[in-house]
Amino acid sequence: MLLIGNGRLVTRDPENPFITDGAVVTQDNVIKDVGTTKEMKKLYPDAEFVDAKGKVIMPAFINMHEHIYSAMARGLSINGYHPHGLIGILDGQWWKIDRNLTNEATRQSARVTYLDSIKNGVTTVFDHHASFGEIHDSLFAIGDAAEELGVRTCLCYEISDRDGMEKSHEAVKENAAWIKHALADDSDMVAGMMGMHAQFTISDETFELAAENKPDEVGYHIHVAEGIEDLHDCLKKHGKRIVDRLMDFNILGEKTLLAHCIYINPHEMDLIRDTNTMVVHNPESNMGNAAGCPPTMELVHKGILTGLGTDGYTQDMIESYKVANILHKHHLCDPNAAWSEVPQMLFEGNPRMAGRYFGKPLGILKKGAAADVIVMDYIPRTPLNADNINGHILFGMNGNNVVTTVCNGKVLMKDREMMGIDEEKILFESREEAKKLWARVNA
Repeated sequence: MLLIGNGRLVTRDPENPFITDGAVVTQDNVIKDVGTTKEMKKLYPDAEFVDAKGKVIMPAFINMHEHIYSAMARGLSINGYHPHGLIGILDGQWWKIDRNLTNEATRQSARVTYLDSIKNGVTTVFDHHASFGEIHDSLFAIGDAAEELGVRTCLCYEISDRDGMEKSHEAVKENAAWIKHALADDSDMVAGMMGMHAQFTISDETFELAAENKPDEVGYHIHVAEGIEDLHDCLKKHGKRIVDRLMDFNILGEKTLLAHCIYINPHEMDLIRDTNTMVVHNPESNMGNAAGCPPTMELVHKGILTGLGTDGYTQDMIESYKVANILHKHHLCDPNAAWSEVPQMLFEGNPRMAGRYFGKPLGILKKGAAADVIVMDYIPRTPLNADNINGHILFGMNGNNVVTTVCNGKVLMKDREMMGIDEEKILFESREEAKKLWARVNA
C-alpha cells in the first residue's frame, strides 16, 4: 500500500477536484482512498509514505497516438532525403526506416520510448507500429518492452499494401495474433486494435481481410486525411471522400480511433459523431510535416470524442497541450480559441477513449480507478486551485517537472530516479542498435 501525500492534489474528479494538502492511497493496482494527508495517514498508518513535499499530485498522462518505431530517427540523416509534401516525408524517411527495422530494433525503440514516457509522467500509450523489415512478432517485441518497463499499452500493426500484398497479409496476421493475446490477458495492462496505415495504401481486398480477422471486441486505428494527397487519392480512385469509404467498410464505431482528420468536411464529421468514433489530434506532427491544421475545435464542438497524441514527436503530453493551444489560436486568428477544448481533450477525452480498451477508470484519482499517479515538481508562484490548475499546467509545467511516476500501483520513478529499471543500460543498448539501423538505412 502506498500513500502519496503532502501535496497539492489534483484529482480530475468533478465531485472532489482539488485538495490543498491532499493524499492518494493505492492498494495493489487501484486507488483505495483520497483525502487530506492528515486523514489518510490516520486511516492508513502502515502505508508506505511518498512525500510530495508540497508539489502537485496528479493522475498520470495518456498518449492516444504514438509511433514507437520512430524512436531511433533522432539525429538520423538519410542520404538524398529532400521531401516535398507528406508523401515525400513518408516514403523518404518513415517508410525507409520501417523497412529496415528488425524485431530487436523495434524492442529497443519501445524500451526507450516507454522510458521517456515514464519520465514525462505518461503511463498509458496507444501505439501504431510499422516495421516492414520484420513483421512477425514485432508487436510482441513491443509488448515485452512494455512489461519490462511496467507501463500500460494498446498496440496495433500498420496494415498497408505499399510493400506488396504478401506483407500486407502478414500485417493482418500480426494484428490478429496480438489482439488474441491481449484479449486473453487479464492484467488490464495490454490491449490490441486492428491497425491500418491510411486508405490510400489499402485496397478493398485488404480492408475485407482485416475485417475477417478482427474480433468484435476491438476496433481500428487508422490515419485519416493527414495529407491532402490522401483525400485526392480517395476521390480519384473511389469517387468518394475518405470517411465515406471507411463507413462503407464498417470501420467506423466506438472502438475505432482516427488519427489526424485534417481534410474532412462537415458531412464526414457528422458520420464520425453519429457512429461514436474517436479522433486523436497530433499538433506537432501536423505542423512539422506542413500537413495542415485540422478542424479540431469544430470536432470538439460537434460532440465528437477527441483526444491528444504525439505521433512520435515527443513523449511529453504537456508539450502537445502547449502546441495545440497555440496552433488553433494562430490558425483561427482567435485568441479565445482552444482554452477549454484542448485541456478537455487531454484530461477528459484521453481517459474516456482509453477507457474503451481498459477496464479500470484512467486519468482520475478516485476510489476504484487505476493506480496511475504522478508528482510534479511545481510550487506555484500564484494561487492554485481547482479553477485554474490548467493554466498552471499550460504556462508553468512540462514533462521534466515529473519527479515521481506510479503505474498500476508500482513506483516506476521516484525523485527522478528509475526504480528497478537500468536506464543507463537501456540507453546504451538503444544507441548500439541505432548504429546498426542507420547503417542499413543508408546502405
